[in-house]
Amino acid sequence: MKHNFGAGPGILPHEVFKQAAAGVLDFNGTGLSILEISHRSPEFEGVLDEAVKLVKELLEVPEGYSVLFLQGGASMQFAMVPYNLLPDGGKAAYLESGVWANKALKEAKYFGEVEIAATSKESNFTYIPKDFTIPADAAYFHITSNNTIYGTQLQKFFPSPIPVVADMSSDIFSRKINVADFGLIYAGAQKNMGPAGATLVIVKDEILGKSGRKIPAMLNYQTQIEGGSMYNTPPVFAIYVCMLTLNWLKSKGGVAEIEKENDAKARVLYEEIERNPIFKPVAATEDRSKMNVCFVVNNPEHEKPFLKLAEEKGIVGIKGHRSVGGFRASIYNALPITSVYVLIDAMQEFAEKNK
Repeated sequence: MKHNFGAGPGILPHEVFKQAAAGVLDFNGTGLSILEISHRSPEFEGVLDEAVKLVKELLEVPEGYSVLFLQGGASMQFAMVPYNLLPDGGKAAYLESGVWANKALKEAKYFGEVEIAATSKESNFTYIPKDFTIPADAAYFHITSNNTIYGTQLQKFFPSPIPVVADMSSDIFSRKINVADFGLIYAGAQKNMGPAGATLVIVKDEILGKSGRKIPAMLNYQTQIEGGSMYNTPPVFAIYVCMLTLNWLKSKGGVAEIEKENDAKARVLYEEIERNPIFKPVAATEDRSKMNVCFVVNNPEHEKPFLKLAEEKGIVGIKGHRSVGGFRASIYNALPITSVYVLIDAMQEFAEKNK
């Protein structure tokens, strides 16, 4: 058995794989594969409608927001957000809390002025900046809710005088949020929601149409809303698997219940990292991610032997990002706590052998 701690594309529920595989062979008794049905067919329109409905239900999306399934990943949203929300000659504010936040603000600079409200770059992004002022004259304030590379996460969100735009690619559906606190949320699917290829966008309708610029159709949120996420052929299979995954999440009791499981997984793993003399955590205690647990060894010579032991135990995907080193255990929604205990057992065994 494999225990998949990969950062993304990440683990998805096994029952979703089985349902998706069946749909590839024969989608809902149509005699056709989900890979070949028309995106304009009633069958697929039902899939898309159900996926949108589940997003609204699971996140309690209020009236006045549109839910879109787009393409291009979160990286496309780095450009779409300022293209749609940042007026010519205007300013946007960004919280620089990691590599992806930095990439997002670089894209925004093509469209207007960017003010970095705060940064933790000087510490290699080991913490989330807190004592800063959000500029009230900016068009929006952009945050990255969870930083996969560095293992940090916003444990609470900042009150803001301007619309908040959040990249929630790596912790969407992992904890309860108040969608009304945000002007726009976007997330690549490939962590907690589905396979790579689909991107979720939840946008407050009233913030659109104010940039004063002409926007190409594919990059215009209003065009995508009017087209019901089908201005062009959507990523049919990716949306189908998202729908299956969201149904799985609903069957488990929804976001509130999965948050309890995620809290438990993170708690026991961080406790072992703190207790074990071989390892030490990377991120500031108050900012530690409950999705991506980053840690290193006290003795660099122990890194490769521990990775070898982990591989022998069926543990995959824990090698840390090159900019941090060490290890990164991504504990997304579908990862059972039993897999976390397998990792903990390996850590304890390694410590016993290396006293």
